[in-house]
Amino acid sequence: MPAFPCFSYNLSRRTLLLLALIIAAPGKLAAQSCPDMTPWLSLAADDDSWVTIESQLTPLMSRCLQDSNYFALLGAAQLNNGRLGSALESLERALLLNPDNGGAQIDYAQALFLQGQLFSALAMNEKLLARNDVPQDVRNLLQQRQQSWQSMTRQTGFLAEILAGHDNNLNSAPSPSQITLTLSGDSVVLPLNPEYQPVSGPYLNMRLAARYRQLTPQNQHNAILEVRGRVSEDRSSDMAQIDLRYAFIHPGSPLSWQASTAVNNLFYGGSPLYTATEAGGQIRMGGLSGCTPFLVAAAQHQLFHEQSRLNAVEGKLGIGGHCALNGASSQQVSAELSLLGNHPMHGNRPGGDRRGWQMTVDWQQPVGQGQLLVQLSHTRLQDSRGYNPLLADGAQRWLRRTYGLFQYSRPLNERLTLQLNLYRQYQGSNLELFRSTDATAELGVRYTF
Repeated sequence: MPAFPCFSYNLSRRTLLLLALIIAAPGKLAAQSCPDMTPWLSLAADDDSWVTIESQLTPLMSRCLQDSNYFALLGAAQLNNGRLGSALESLERALLLNPDNGGAQIDYAQALFLQGQLFSALAMNEKLLARNDVPQDVRNLLQQRQQSWQSMTRQTGFLAEILAGHDNNLNSAPSPSQITLTLSGDSVVLPLNPEYQPVSGPYLNMRLAARYRQLTPQNQHNAILEVRGRVSEDRSSDMAQIDLRYAFIHPGSPLSWQASTAVNNLFYGGSPLYTATEAGGQIRMGGLSGCTPFLVAAAQHQLFHEQSRLNAVEGKLGIGGHCALNGASSQQVSAELSLLGNHPMHGNRPGGDRRGWQMTVDWQQPVGQGQLLVQLSHTRLQDSRGYNPLLADGAQRWLRRTYGLFQYSRPLNERLTLQLNLYRQYQGSNLELFRSTDATAELGVRYTF
């Protein structure tokens, strides 16, 4: 019946009007009190007439409650006028009265797509293609729409990023220039070798990433491969990282959940440092006022290639929440509180078991023409036994680590984004060797394709 104005392949009004007349099943005749829709069908050939059509059809509703063609045309007008909720209601009424109303099926598929119900839209469009009374030119356009929507179920994207910056501690060295050792019960102060003191200087950060997402009616599959690198004049602190992640997501209401796994390889100073293998999961629950609480758990195996006694298994168990501020997806805040545990694979690791907790807060807010991301984190860890007899007379080590990240990104065009990162970290400890600070500032661009 109605034309399909939102069709992305510019299907002409006259073609769709013809389609409506051809493939709309005859069904029962409308009640005599409901006027013939033909005058409004002719008016629908003009793109600017949809407001007029809706205003003229709305007062007729009480006379056309049993007319499928009336609700199909009213739904098309509402769809063209941007009233998606009303259009869905009218088109559903048209199909309840006549499930074979071809014009209503065309518009209903588009309305479902605009509402985000991709697979329901695909099913309705496929139902149209299964009909044997659709003209070939219209069938071709419906097939193009089906292919376009189907392509959205498999998405591949690539990212390249380059940032130049300055770091006041490229080698993650301790801040004190000297440490205190305990020798035969006496404290002895020794200066640190210059190569173990912080190295400051410029650096270049590079990142390449490939992302793949596949959607199914019930689930979602995400895979990410990232390669990162940092180079500077201090070659001994150059880093490279290869990260592969996969997530299986099952959305639902009131519960949704995901399971994930990851493998991370870190190279430092040109040599492999460690490989981490991780598995985890998350459960999200329906919340109130735009907030979603969640539970998270993860386990990670840490393999150090040059120092096997540092090999360990680390566990994490946490709770948190994610909120959209003022109902806007661009304004978000999330918080997570987690318990941490790290158990060595070998009994001779300094400090033994390590336990603690971590609190993180993320805040995202539009600023000007860009987006500001603020991330704050605080971690506390405690060893189960003395770290080393030479350090504080064998005291158990504790760590307090706090960092803040301020990131501002602004799109320059559809693919290119300008990015500014400011990062600050402070680590305190009862052992001087583990006290450090780090501050970086970097500016660069991100390109997606």
